Amino acid sequence: MTSATTMTRVLEPAHRDRLLRLAREVSFAAGTRLFEEGRHADRFWVVRTGTVALDLHVPGRRPAVIETLGQGELVGWSWHFPPYVWQLGAEATSPVRAWEFDAGAVRSLCAQDAEFGRAIAVWVGRVLAGRLHASRFRLLDLYAPYGSGGLT
Repeated sequence: MTSATTMTRVLEPAHRDRLLRLAREVSFAAGTRLFEEGRHADRFWVVRTGTVALDLHVPGRRPAVIETLGQGELVGWSWHFPPYVWQLGAEATSPVRAWEFDAGAVRSLCAQDAEFGRAIAVWVGRVLAGRLHASRFRLLDLYAPYGSGGLT
C-alpha cells in the first residue's frame, strides 16, 4: 500500500472531519486478530500507530501475509460492499492504536449525503484496487514457479 491511499491523502478535510466524528479510539496488543476471513464485516479501522498484517487463508498452509498496513491506512474494506463479509484476515503485528468505525453508521451517513458517500466510495475503491494488486503479486511470489517476475 502506498501513502497515496491514506485517509489524509484521499479525503478532503471536511469529509475526513465528518468521518472522524464517528470514530472511537481503540488499541490492540501485538498478535490480536482484528477479523477473520469469511466472517461478518461490521466495522473498520484507520491505523494511528503500529502495524497490521492482512493475510489470506491458504488451505494446508499458514495464512499468507498479503500486505502490512501502517499509519493512516484503512484496515478493512469489506464493510462497504454487500454481503459485508471479510475477504482477508487481519492481525496486529505490533501494538496498534487506531480509530474504529461502526460500518452501519458510516454507510448510513454515506446514504444521507451523496457527496460524502462518493468521497468514501472513491477512497475505499482506491484502497481495494491497491489491495488487489498487492494480493496478486504476493501470491505470485509465494506460489508461481518464477514468482511475480517483476511484472508491473
